Amino acid sequence: MIFNIYNEGESNSTINLLTRYYSDNCQSLEQSQGSSMHQIWLGDFNRHHPYWDDPSNLRLFTDTALAAAETLIEAIAEASLELALPSGIPTHCHNVTKLWSRLDHVFISENSIGTVTACDALTEHRGINTNHVPILTELSLGLVTSKVKPIPNFRDVDWEEFRKSLAMHLGPVQPEDQILNQRQLDKRCGSITEAIQSMIRKQVPVTEITPKSKHWWTKELTQLRSQSNKLGRQSYRHRNQLDHAIHAQHKDVVKRYERTLDYTKKQHWRDWLESTDKPDIWMANHYISAPATDGGKARIPVLKYKVGRQEISTRTNSEKSDVLAKGFFPPKPVESTDQPSTRYPKQCQGGVKIMANQIRKQLYKLKPYKALGPDGIPNIVLTKCADLLIDRLIHIYDAMFK
Repeated sequence: MIFNIYNEGESNSTINLLTRYYSDNCQSLEQSQGSSMHQIWLGDFNRHHPYWDDPSNLRLFTDTALAAAETLIEAIAEASLELALPSGIPTHCHNVTKLWSRLDHVFISENSIGTVTACDALTEHRGINTNHVPILTELSLGLVTSKVKPIPNFRDVDWEEFRKSLAMHLGPVQPEDQILNQRQLDKRCGSITEAIQSMIRKQVPVTEITPKSKHWWTKELTQLRSQSNKLGRQSYRHRNQLDHAIHAQHKDVVKRYERTLDYTKKQHWRDWLESTDKPDIWMANHYISAPATDGGKARIPVLKYKVGRQEISTRTNSEKSDVLAKGFFPPKPVESTDQPSTRYPKQCQGGVKIMANQIRKQLYKLKPYKALGPDGIPNIVLTKCADLLIDRLIHIYDAMFK
């Protein structure tokens, strides 16, 4: 159980809520999880105490501050929590005095303290316009993690080089032998598919998509971020020398990083709007007209349905999936609806001739970046290489109709 906490500096309302929740649910949580239940409280607690702050920094330990901190100490003692982030590590830099103190903590249950392999404040990764630093906590819990597979980035392909390599791989167009049976048809389709897949593996760059991937990110921002982090580490080492030149250098780089970041994001948005086609216009309208959110993932709300006259609510993902599946895919009728008197149209006659121009039109109508099929070939490849494939596809389509 992980509680992400912000405790307002003027009261202990959040800490009191935590204490009340733990006391009301302690027994049921332990019964459901067993003795191996892990509990973590982490976040900004806004409290100073010699137990975790620098004991020599006496200006922090006023009577009011110590009295407020006692409430937090009693709460973590009642919940049987230990301090995972070692004492004395500062996590906050005051905006005015530029002095460091400790406002952020990571508390973990006693039986889980042995799983903590690392817990430290990353002062070198302090973000721009922030006065807190991130805390990295590593736990050894033996979890099975899924590996992120790199995917081909078809938006960053040199199509001239791709077409040139594919043409060499396919070879010159020669009079195709007539396709007489299913085996020959499968072989012909397989050879073209294999040639395209081979070029995709060789010519298309790969990328790893993560929740933090940003389409607008540039190499310049990477360099500025690295420079800002490097100067930030040096500034932290000289934090007691307020007149040191490194602080001004760090401030200048942070401002340049911030300005470049804002400009890059705005320019990416303008470029995307200027290049939008018909499907993307609706997406742009959705972006600018949607109400502001907290950035969380979209969630299907509670679904209600009726069984007879009884109304039932679904709350879990599995229940919602079952209800949606039944709604979208009703059961097939038990009996056939065909009537003996039904008159059907005549069968299609043979002799359909496919023209190269028809294939070309259909290829250019395809949406370029739709999800890949089982063969891993996107529509954009077929569109960009249409002139290389048409003379080969026309024989396949003729054989299919025959």
